[in-house]
Amino acid sequence: MLSRFATCPGLFYPTPAEDGILSRMRIPGGIINSEQCRAIADIADQHGGGYVDVTNRANLQIREIRTPINSQVLNHLQDIGLGSGNTDVDHIRNIMTSPTAGIDPQELIDTRPFVQAWDNYLAAHPALSALSAKFSVCFDGGGIVQVSDRLNDILFAAVLVDGNVYFRLYLCVGPKGQPPSDMKILLRPDDCLPILAALTDVYLNHSDINHQRRLRLRELLNTLGYENYLQEVQQRLPFPLFCSEISPVAQKIDTKYQHLGIHPQRQKGLFYIGVVLPLGRVESRQMRGLADLAAKYGSGTLRLTPWQNLLLTDIPQERLTDVQNQITLLELDSSPSNIKSALVACSGNKGCAASATDTKNHALALAEYLETRLTLEHPINIHFTGCQKSCAQHSQSDITLLGVNFEADNQTVEAYHIYLADTNSTQKFGRQLYQNVTFPELPALIEQILQMYKVQQQNSHTH
Repeated sequence: MLSRFATCPGLFYPTPAEDGILSRMRIPGGIINSEQCRAIADIADQHGGGYVDVTNRANLQIREIRTPINSQVLNHLQDIGLGSGNTDVDHIRNIMTSPTAGIDPQELIDTRPFVQAWDNYLAAHPALSALSAKFSVCFDGGGIVQVSDRLNDILFAAVLVDGNVYFRLYLCVGPKGQPPSDMKILLRPDDCLPILAALTDVYLNHSDINHQRRLRLRELLNTLGYENYLQEVQQRLPFPLFCSEISPVAQKIDTKYQHLGIHPQRQKGLFYIGVVLPLGRVESRQMRGLADLAAKYGSGTLRLTPWQNLLLTDIPQERLTDVQNQITLLELDSSPSNIKSALVACSGNKGCAASATDTKNHALALAEYLETRLTLEHPINIHFTGCQKSCAQHSQSDITLLGVNFEADNQTVEAYHIYLADTNSTQKFGRQLYQNVTFPELPALIEQILQMYKVQQQNSHTH
């Protein structure tokens, strides 16, 4: 059946797109095993375009579906742990956590059990199918690779207070696009699931479940006021919400794609390798190859990231070179300085009617141009978005290229407005530098911007 939630496809609720049917698989916490990878690769070959996309919530998408995925295949996916056991909640957004949960040397707490507990709770409570399809929850364990800056309705961020680990509660209030706000509430880890249950119960109590467009949590919090909302939550809890005026320590947000490359795990002698997936896309043959590497050299586990890349985990130190060589044979790379490591693009006008430009192909062409002309010391986040909605990346990037159309000589021309990140700017994408840059003009202009950036960085290091 096609999705009842037009813009939020699921495994059991595929959605029409410009390039065929789109099916999305929720991967709670982004953790997937080799058997699941192979099953998805088979579906991509048999039903889709022979590739899989990793999304900015660490989901998996299969595009260009021409032949419907039958119930036997869907049941098999459920049997191997893909897709919710309860199809009614399959459309709800993926539960997010750090891709290094449980292996991060500096994390305060392993968040994987919390992700699993909330996923199980969703599946066990069919009434939660009335939640907005965009209802989103995130657990951050306070490690090196953090996800607390991602846009979510509810965030539990681990903090250390007097030697004990608590979660600090954040909720989405205020203007759209603003990260969750600190409620100044400390929770014991065991209290996270009860408060989530209470938060959703209050939400449903104020929602019209018969209305096709479900109220977003942000809208409800802004209407009721978060203090009133939390008072109603408190009435449903057997323990008091403990308010704390202690300011959280400044967070070490992973702005430099620190998960890419080779890194030691908290488990002695084991390492993980962050693999670059160009534009979040992996061919089915590459997916099978990565699944084989995970099974042969690691624990059979792969982890998808909200930055649309992938981790191979639990690799013994003496096998790292072998794995790197095999990654190269798959025509993939694990270098953080790869121009594609922080290159992001939405599906573009080949897959989405709202897009003004062919973002995917333009992004790859730009990468091919830049790879032969300059070397980056660390990733520069370049984001191609075909329209103002900015589906592929909600936060400001170092460079944003916004697709637009204009008329010239009685023809529609694809072009881009160019923005640089600027937190002081009132514009969504930052400070605008150029307007209506056609794609043939774009690569040389981006090269010039990056060369200037490198000069500025060199000058700042010498002074």
